[in-house]
Amino acid sequence: MGVREGFEELYGTAPEGVWAAPGRVNLIGEYTDFNEGFVMPFALPHTAVAAVSRRTDGVLRLHSADIEGPVVELRVDELRPLSDTGWAAYPAGVVWVLRDAGHAITGADLYLSSTVPTGAGLSSSAALEVVTALALNDLYDLGLTRPELARLAQRAENDFVGVPCGVMDQMASACSAEGHALHLDCRDLSIRQIPFDLASQDLALLVVDTRVKHALGDGAYAERREGCEEGARQLGVSHLRDIAYEDLQAALARLSDERLRRYARHVVSDDHRVDRVVALLDAGDVRGIGPVLTEGHVSLRDDLRISCPELDLVVETANASGALGARMTGGGFGGSAIVLVEASDADTVMKAIEEAFGAAGFTAPRVFPAVPSAGAHQVGRSAS
Repeated sequence: MGVREGFEELYGTAPEGVWAAPGRVNLIGEYTDFNEGFVMPFALPHTAVAAVSRRTDGVLRLHSADIEGPVVELRVDELRPLSDTGWAAYPAGVVWVLRDAGHAITGADLYLSSTVPTGAGLSSSAALEVVTALALNDLYDLGLTRPELARLAQRAENDFVGVPCGVMDQMASACSAEGHALHLDCRDLSIRQIPFDLASQDLALLVVDTRVKHALGDGAYAERREGCEEGARQLGVSHLRDIAYEDLQAALARLSDERLRRYARHVVSDDHRVDRVVALLDAGDVRGIGPVLTEGHVSLRDDLRISCPELDLVVETANASGALGARMTGGGFGGSAIVLVEASDADTVMKAIEEAFGAAGFTAPRVFPAVPSAGAHQVGRSAS
């Protein structure tokens, strides 16, 4: 049953419209977004889909087809940050942020369903936030731009849910273009769509979901962020993005401890890796980004220390089996890795990874191709 039919069955009337927002994979640039640096995500074909109608009585009703339980019913004027409402906190947080920004949201009915894997580092939460923000923007004629919607969705996650994420995930969900990677400057939110058509090059990018669940609210992410902010303070800059790659070694010598040095080295070098990937893609050398991906994984594993045995096994096995490069993607401590392969080698590499997981006694991973897809969009609007 689709969300439109589910909405009608649950709420007894047709929705005003249906919207979709994708999850994302980040090609390169990890933990650089909250350092006001550079990232290069792209949208997946996996989406959160929402059937939505406005209400005028101040009631917000939320239902997920994917989660057992009754309709979550809240009052928009009683929404409070950090009140534990489970999955419903993500769409409810968007309503709270919009109202806090002065937009007269008088209630809504939402019926949601998502194909974005949860806990896989593919931004299932951002997809939920962005699809809610886009639907309310359209229904209430708020006139907000895509970057503005992404900023509001980020604030919902930061201030309402309590996860101190950067803006990359929401920007990727809101602004991506089919067949392109999104080169994003996280300081001014300027974007450039960079062609990333793997099929035309006889290449594939595999996503390997290790099925190791991560929870970014558990403090490890926040600790990295705090360390990056402390490093910037000690270096006298607003964010680590302001340290030029050429000045990295001199900057590291000025930091007080090894932990801050590791974090700063990762962020500055990953910003530089984004620049290198952009240059390679501009030159048409898609295969050339493979070693840069692997280099990024080593930095995430050794300097940021956010990898895990399953992610390391994916990268090691993929590269030993003929992949062009591989790295973990997303917040870490589990989740997914990406693997760049010749299309003709995809099955061989996939099989090697699955066998390695079996031999190690790990849960079998979920492997699928990542196809650069469209950002958030309206699927259909009911005639009024």
